[in-house]
Order: sequence, then C-alpha cells, then structure tokens
Amino acid sequence: MIIFPAVDIKEKRCVRLKQGKADQETVFSDDPVSVARHWEDCGAKWLHVVDLDGAFQGVLKNFETIREICSGINIPVQLGGGIRTLDSARKYFQAGVERIIIGTLALEDKGVLSELCAEYPGRVGVSLDAEDQVLKSKGWVNDTGISVFDVLPDLKDAGVSFLVYTDISRDGMQSGVNIPAVRDVVENTDLPVIAAGGVSRLEDVKSLYALHAKGLTGVITGKAIYSGSLDFKQAVQWLQG
Repeated sequence: MIIFPAVDIKEKRCVRLKQGKADQETVFSDDPVSVARHWEDCGAKWLHVVDLDGAFQGVLKNFETIREICSGINIPVQLGGGIRTLDSARKYFQAGVERIIIGTLALEDKGVLSELCAEYPGRVGVSLDAEDQVLKSKGWVNDTGISVFDVLPDLKDAGVSFLVYTDISRDGMQSGVNIPAVRDVVENTDLPVIAAGGVSRLEDVKSLYALHAKGLTGVITGKAIYSGSLDFKQAVQWLQG
C-alpha cells in the first residue's frame, strides 16, 4: 500500500481546505515545487496533486506550476482537479503527469471518459467524492444525488484503472477515517481503491492497511503531514515494514 502526500494548489500556492470549502483555506507554502521535493526527500513514492482552481472553475489555471512540479521531482505525479475535456487531459500528460484523476467528467460524459481510458490505458482514475455516500462534483459544490455504488459498474466498463474515494465530511478535519465507508467501496468493486479524507495519525494508516487485502492500494494524506499530527517518514517506514 502506498501513502500519497497531497499537494493542493490554489492560486499557485500550496494550501489545504476544510471539507473542500474554498473559504476554509490554510496556506502552507508559496512554492509548491519545493514542497513536492520535500515529500520526495521524505520517501514518497508518488505525489498526489490537486488543482483546486481547476476543480472550482474547470480551467487549467495552475498548469505551469504543475508542469514545474513534474519536471522538478523524480517520482511520478497523479493529478486531479478540473480535467473535464480530452484536450486538457492530453496537455497534462504531455506536461509530465503520470496519471490523471477525473471527477466531474466521469459523471457527466461517459463517452469521453471511455475515449480517454482507451487512449491512455492504465493511467486514468476516477475520484469518488462523497458525503454520506452521495457523490458531489464541480469542486464538491454540486450535489449529484447519485450514490457511489450506482456508478461503480459503469466505471469499470469504461476502462477506468483505479478509484480515489474521498469522504468529504472528514477531509481536512483530522477527525479520523471513516473505515466502514471505505470498506463498503472496496468490497463493491474489484478496481484498486485509494482512500482520502480524515487521515490524521499513524493509527489511521494502520486501520486502512487492514483493507489492503480487499483492494485498498493507497491512502492520501494532506493536512496531517503539514500540521505534524502524522509523521510522513514514520508512516512510509511502517508501510515498508
């Protein structure tokens, strides 16, 4: 199981939001590239990057910053946030992103999603961002009314390679992981799942690792590793052990 440090970018700065709310922002650095290098130096095998402006606005506002991150580190980058067209996905792949994570597009245009998965096999995941297992889109501001479990079969059929499941109510709150919700997702799909939202201590990582045999392949952590409640190096060492 891999632990992904999150670098969330808003207006070219590294920030964290509470429950994805744009007005609940904490700025950690004005230099996301140096932050990315820091996590690589701490032992990260992958970097999880989110373009928050893209998620809210649907445009590639932080494209150059993300390209600089990709060229400035030696570990692969997976990216989500505002990728809603084939053209934007292609631009990111050309910029050095290894995997992309689709959110809104996956719910609104399954045809384009299937085309994207066929063009980049093994490199396209879908973000399932949910509150009480009901999906939200467009930067978590639009309530779709669709259950996580309603979309799982279609995503596999479209050729999606992996899923990122985020419990919105826990995200950025450092309140612990919703283990039953994550378990429900991994038990209802045979696609690899990465969990996010609420990872605040090493105990959360250990609790999630219990689901590794069921198909949980990774965990994303953000605010906890910036605030220090989770020691990233310690978590990496525990997983390696």
